[in-house]
Amino acid sequence: MFKGQRGGLLRSYALIAPLFLFLLATFLLPVGMILWRSVFDPELRAALPATAVELSSWSGQGLPPAAAYTALAGDLRNVDGASLASLSRRLSYENPGFRALLQSTKRKLEAAPAGVTPDLATLDPQWRANSTWQAMKRAAGPVGTFHILSALDLRRNYETGIGPARPGAALYRSIILRTFAIASTTAVLALVLAFPLCAFLARQSDRVRNLLLLMVLLPFWTSILVRTTAWLALLQDRGVINTLLMEMGLIDQPMKLLYNRIGVITALVHVMLPFMIFPLLASMRSIDPRLFRAALSLGATPLYAFRRVYLPQVMPGVMAGTLMVFVVTLGFYVTPMLVGGPGDQMISYYIALYTTGTLNWGLASSLGLILLVVTLLLYAVQNALLRRSGVGVR
Repeated sequence: MFKGQRGGLLRSYALIAPLFLFLLATFLLPVGMILWRSVFDPELRAALPATAVELSSWSGQGLPPAAAYTALAGDLRNVDGASLASLSRRLSYENPGFRALLQSTKRKLEAAPAGVTPDLATLDPQWRANSTWQAMKRAAGPVGTFHILSALDLRRNYETGIGPARPGAALYRSIILRTFAIASTTAVLALVLAFPLCAFLARQSDRVRNLLLLMVLLPFWTSILVRTTAWLALLQDRGVINTLLMEMGLIDQPMKLLYNRIGVITALVHVMLPFMIFPLLASMRSIDPRLFRAALSLGATPLYAFRRVYLPQVMPGVMAGTLMVFVVTLGFYVTPMLVGGPGDQMISYYIALYTTGTLNWGLASSLGLILLVVTLLLYAVQNALLRRSGVGVR
């Protein structure tokens, strides 16, 4: 009996093994790589190993000890071109002048007579600045918080602590807030449009409901690139919408509906509407309509019965659809790029830019990590609210 149970258990594990391996390859490993690349900072330690050791023991205040200057001079003499180029790219994230500083210092050291190590401070006055050495200490790695802090417009100063990376500017925080604002607006508008439609569909016969759901699915089956391009034709200055409004005499000149926030949200709501309709409709169909009629028969007004009887039962579908629309919208790239302006690009645009354009994988991974953390927090908040309201799944 025990052997039979163990054999059945092994067969069950064998059946789910392909799914586990698929999830491991397509989800767990990529997420792990994002987490690792957001803190991985190996360039300085690979190019200047002795300097990295000296900087690790330096407090970051004032100027480093003479041993750090000696180690840097020796490392710059021996570093190869590829490692120095990689390090220069990493340090240029903080100061674009680092590439020229390292290259010129290396040339001057190689031009010095054999056995003579010139004083770095005499080769370039930047080596007498605390900010130069602090930037190198932040890159001493191999693990650090530079990229994560940069994604939040922060920087570690070893004399004053963590503070703004650029005084008076918050580039990435404004991009993150913009992304959340667009996703929130899209989720709210999708809910406003989907709720009455789902309430209507829930009361129809199966045949009518399936026919109407087919109309909902038709654009969903169309490529997102095709749908977004269609909105370009609809929203442009001489497009269908502006032409119709002008012929009706409602406007005198075309409205600006394209390459702004209006166009982005309009196209996103159209794309995300099915993601709201299906969980909301499933929740509404699971409700016993007799409960609402019973509340009315007991003297409750329609509004009171809707708020106290109907809405709590449909709330799981509302929260599931809203969370799904919000989370999926956070990662949109094509739609804002095609119908939005420079001030409407979402965080996924910058992740793609830093991944394929500037090759700043650390910052791209940190921005992706922020999206992942926000998604997990929202999911936890949703579960907590459902349990608190007594409608969560037990």
